[in-house]
Amino acid sequence: MIGLIGRKLGMTRVFDAEGRQIPVTVIGAGPCTVVQRKTADRDGYDAVQLGFEEQKASRVAKAEAGHSRKAGEKVFKVLREFRLDEGETAEAGTELTVAQFEGVRHLDVTATSKGRGFQGVMKRHGHRGGPATHGSGWHRRPGSIGQRTWPSRVFKGMKMPGQHGNRQVTTQNLEVVQVRPEDSVILVRGAVPGPTGGLVLVRRSLKKGAVA
Repeated sequence: MIGLIGRKLGMTRVFDAEGRQIPVTVIGAGPCTVVQRKTADRDGYDAVQLGFEEQKASRVAKAEAGHSRKAGEKVFKVLREFRLDEGETAEAGTELTVAQFEGVRHLDVTATSKGRGFQGVMKRHGHRGGPATHGSGWHRRPGSIGQRTWPSRVFKGMKMPGQHGNRQVTTQNLEVVQVRPEDSVILVRGAVPGPTGGLVLVRRSLKKGAVA
């Protein structure tokens, strides 16, 4: 069961058989085409490269267009690689859809989180900050970051202000609420990283039993 490339379409809610509402994220995944099959003998590992969102050949470099056309006539906007587990296989030119996730209970979704720019420690790391009143001049600063004579440096990993967000994040064990092959969408309980319209990679859950 190979993963799929898709886009986050937004959030909504659905109702179960007992009338309880479930907040869900709608992911438009696939169809994806296997552009290249990598093998342990030739490449050192087993994987497939998937193509997503067909586009004109004039919009990409000739080398990239030629690479995509080895698996067919289509040229793709997005190429991503998925490692294969033992027993999994797919030949170049094979088309994958969300139908492969029917019966799957949990998924892992990888995406780039929303960029928040340069932020302080309270927003970036959740620090509580200093006193708000009584003449305090220390409200949102990080506080002490080390000592003087020893060790005369700041330890690695110290939580400091800096870039917040805009990094690859994987949300694990998201419950699959619905799979709609006719619409090429998957509904998962809860939120996934990234903005609406952002690129996502959907895989079966690594930690939980994937199949019902």
